[in-house]
Amino acid sequence: MAVKVDEEKCVGCGACVDVCPNGAIAIENDKAKIDESKCIECGACIDTCPQGALSL
Repeated sequence: MAVKVDEEKCVGCGACVDVCPNGAIAIENDKAKIDESKCIECGACIDTCPQGALSL
């Protein structure tokens, strides 16, 4: 399991990329993309997303 991105809400701002301690998030095609092999489900990105586009 990893963090899920609601692509309808994600605006590609990159806030989640900056806070991810494992570098598990990248912006691709103006949307956040989670590398499930790196995600440790810490929730830092979820708390940071201004659009509420991320969830576990």
